[in-house]
Amino acid sequence: MNTKKVAFYTLGCKLNFSETSTIARSFKDEGFKRVEFNEEADIYVINTCSVTENADKRFKTIVKQAQKVNEDAFVIAVGCYAQLKPEELADVDGVDLVLGATEKFKITDYLNDLSKNDMGEVHSCEIDEADFYVGAYSIGDRTRAFLKVQDGCDYKCTYCTIPLARGISRSDKLENVLTNAAEISAKGIKEIVLTGVNIGDYGKGEFGNKKHEHTFLDLVKALDEVNGIERLRISSIEPNLLRNDTIDFVANSNTFVPHFHIPLQSGSDALLKLMKRRYMSSLYTDRVEQIKRVMPNACIGVDVIVGFPGETEERFLETYNYLNELDISYLHVFTYSERDNTPAAEMEGVVPTKVRKKRSKMLRGLSAKKRRAFYESQLGNTSTVLFEGENKEGYIHGFTENYVKVKAPWDPALVNTLHQIELTSIDEDGMVRFEFASEKVAV
Repeated sequence: MNTKKVAFYTLGCKLNFSETSTIARSFKDEGFKRVEFNEEADIYVINTCSVTENADKRFKTIVKQAQKVNEDAFVIAVGCYAQLKPEELADVDGVDLVLGATEKFKITDYLNDLSKNDMGEVHSCEIDEADFYVGAYSIGDRTRAFLKVQDGCDYKCTYCTIPLARGISRSDKLENVLTNAAEISAKGIKEIVLTGVNIGDYGKGEFGNKKHEHTFLDLVKALDEVNGIERLRISSIEPNLLRNDTIDFVANSNTFVPHFHIPLQSGSDALLKLMKRRYMSSLYTDRVEQIKRVMPNACIGVDVIVGFPGETEERFLETYNYLNELDISYLHVFTYSERDNTPAAEMEGVVPTKVRKKRSKMLRGLSAKKRRAFYESQLGNTSTVLFEGENKEGYIHGFTENYVKVKAPWDPALVNTLHQIELTSIDEDGMVRFEFASEKVAV
């Protein structure tokens, strides 16, 4: 009997990557062979995202890519978009099965004869049924692993569909997180990135209810003690949940690196209120200043939304000027797009698409300026780099602990190794060149 083949395509966030990897392992346990998405497979699984309008549109393109390789393949959609709009995905030509938030982790239970359907079959729960936790982590894709520690969100930001797609906030048990971290480390992976929907909320729902035994700080302290982990990185954490005691602990940690990604969304307090964010810009400033006080070389990334309803020119400039003055390292800029069933979609003060694009371009320009200034501030410093596994046009790339991207001529012996380096200059492509501080490899 021929071994069945399965391929995966992941849209969206690090959390989706961790869940795709876990779903892939369930296929392997059933005897499937995993292949690349551009190779012929019997089943194509697309893990969807619905944070932006663009992610929705890309889904149809990806289905067509699969059909070009094998028009008879069985196509499955999972993920946030599959939970929010299952019927819409089922209507897409070529889609055979759509699984919601709780069903995606039992994906192999829904595979029968793999024959093509005239209409996509939907198995999707009501989102309030997504009240249990399923752990996940990604391995095998890269030199770092994404470790899921939390899922869902209890916040009600007016632009966001994630609570509708992923349900209430809930956490993995601390012992499970530590077991997964040890498993990842045993496979020779040097860096673990903690991921979730709202990881600063860690602890909530650890026992299937709202009882809290552990906090995010407890999690961080426990992971810092796990043997064999070289690096731990916090992926993204809400400013109101990033406490000073966590910042201070990271500053003196054995393994946590000086890199924070903290969503801001707007520098205008009036817009933060409209968004129903749980802080004002003054709190955000305090967090940045505290990080820089105890970790002067820390990298700080910022999420920001442009074109939110009510964003006048004055309020946009308030955001621009606030970020320009703030000691941060780069921006992730999201152009606001209306999402069904969100309060923001009904708000007044709609910003024209053309204006949204112009403001987005301005902030992306500011991000490039900020990243350049941060990289320049690091020249002459000695850092530790973890090299990636890909040959990109004759070069190997890597990241320092504080997320400076470096490059060197391709050398396969460097893949997944840690080296002490001295940062020397910035290349024309914006990446940093270096000299080895020592030829000793840290393993």
